[in-house]
Amino acid sequence: MLRLTDCLLPLDHTESALKKYVIQRLAIAEQDLIDYTIFRRGYDARKKTAIQLVYTLDVEVRDEVTVHAREKLNKVNSKLSFTPDMAYHYVAHAPIDKQNLRPVVVGFGPCGLFAALILSQMGFRPIIIERGKEVRERTKDTFGLWRKRELHPESNVQFGEGGAGTFSDGKLWTQVSDPKHYSRKVLEEFVAADAPEDILYVSKPHIGTFRLVKMIELMREKIIALGGEFHFEQKVEDIEIVDGKVKGLTLSNGETLACQHVIFAVGHSARDTFHMLHKRGVYLEAKAFSVGFRIEHPQSLIDRCRFGSHAGNPILGAADYKLVHHASNGRSVYSFCMCPGGTVVAASSEPGRVVTNGMSQYSRNERNANAGIVVGLTPADCGEGALAGIDFQRELESRAYKLGGENYNAPGQLVGDFIANRTSTKFGSVLPSYKPGVTLGDLSHALPEYAIAAIREALPAFDKKIPGFALADALLTGVETRTSSPVRIKRNDNFQSINTSGFYPAGEGAGYAGGIMSAAIDGIRVAEAVALSICAQ
Repeated sequence: MLRLTDCLLPLDHTESALKKYVIQRLAIAEQDLIDYTIFRRGYDARKKTAIQLVYTLDVEVRDEVTVHAREKLNKVNSKLSFTPDMAYHYVAHAPIDKQNLRPVVVGFGPCGLFAALILSQMGFRPIIIERGKEVRERTKDTFGLWRKRELHPESNVQFGEGGAGTFSDGKLWTQVSDPKHYSRKVLEEFVAADAPEDILYVSKPHIGTFRLVKMIELMREKIIALGGEFHFEQKVEDIEIVDGKVKGLTLSNGETLACQHVIFAVGHSARDTFHMLHKRGVYLEAKAFSVGFRIEHPQSLIDRCRFGSHAGNPILGAADYKLVHHASNGRSVYSFCMCPGGTVVAASSEPGRVVTNGMSQYSRNERNANAGIVVGLTPADCGEGALAGIDFQRELESRAYKLGGENYNAPGQLVGDFIANRTSTKFGSVLPSYKPGVTLGDLSHALPEYAIAAIREALPAFDKKIPGFALADALLTGVETRTSSPVRIKRNDNFQSINTSGFYPAGEGAGYAGGIMSAAIDGIRVAEAVALSICAQ
């Protein structure tokens, strides 16, 4: 088949227009077009009065070699290639004589999920350790914080089956290099687990929280059917390392699990686990991350700014944005994890600390848009030592807890008041979506002075790109600290720790991913490395 890119059609084109476009673009007779499928559909909204849909099509034609050769001679219509092989190919299958070498996957977020799934599909029968609860029980505990101010330290937005990505917008795109098309494997597995089929072709696919819950359950069942074994509510308390090699894990129930291959996909909030690894001599280093606030606007404002009169078009859906500003004090401020038509959520995992995050459902039909507005930090900003970033995060989260009233309310401030450096006393037209509640006041002490100054400068600059972004009644809620892991567990070209053989750091917590898709891809890559290592023994 042939792949035809950059196919532009009007937003309101008819169903037959796409077929006519292909015939004209390739200069073929209608009878020579056998079939076509949509591989990707996005949109170009740079001209709000003339929004166009942008297609990538896989086309089946008669005598495709001749058509391809002719198109390559045409410099105007040269964006044509042969469709690549995007099927997933397993690198190994478990040998019968290696059945006792069962790999262990620690953490069952997106990275651990796909590591376990791929290992299972290759016949390696992984053992999965998850400190939190199964996803439905975890959901109940998470709602306990949102509705009753009851925090469960081992079962919340950060910990439990599905990982932090379960309570998010469910974005399924990434900018990481993917020459082996692992992302296609991820999307196909999600569709097999009852995700909407449109995630296979829309340019920015997403799922949303409630649909993810059922999907994760189905994928767990598939892993079990293939020989995988799950241990929920079991935290890894210690790791046994002998002569630089992993020999076993000690779980919170006192059980010792002998193992030679451990994928560590614990997520960016497993602070106690990072401390344990550091104590045991596994090499960790501090890495950059970002901190800031959540900002909420009426979704209708963002839609109008992005789509003009086409706002509300079901193909376009709720509008998103991506913004960056380089402040005069040398700091970069950018939007993070933008959630169209979503809610700001309580994402705390430790008592006496407040953390915010964003979440959307598949419909994205809530009244507010929200995003993190965050400032980049370097390890030097946090102090000395590999774990200094954790202490830095904790200090900001404790400060937010106090500013919010010490009841898991989040501290908040209207954008107009924040820019003018005055205390907010009442909400305006934008009402907070954060539960259990928002306590208005002054956010100027919630972050370091350089971060406050950078955000104050950035908001009016963003208003020039999206008119209304600095709306006086828009709402800031604090604090956003879990943008990424504050540490990196450094690994070599074989995906193993640089000083601990058999230990495979993976995903966001290890510093090698940022979001559901990149974490899932990293899980696949690490699973392949483990499979090849077992087969080579």
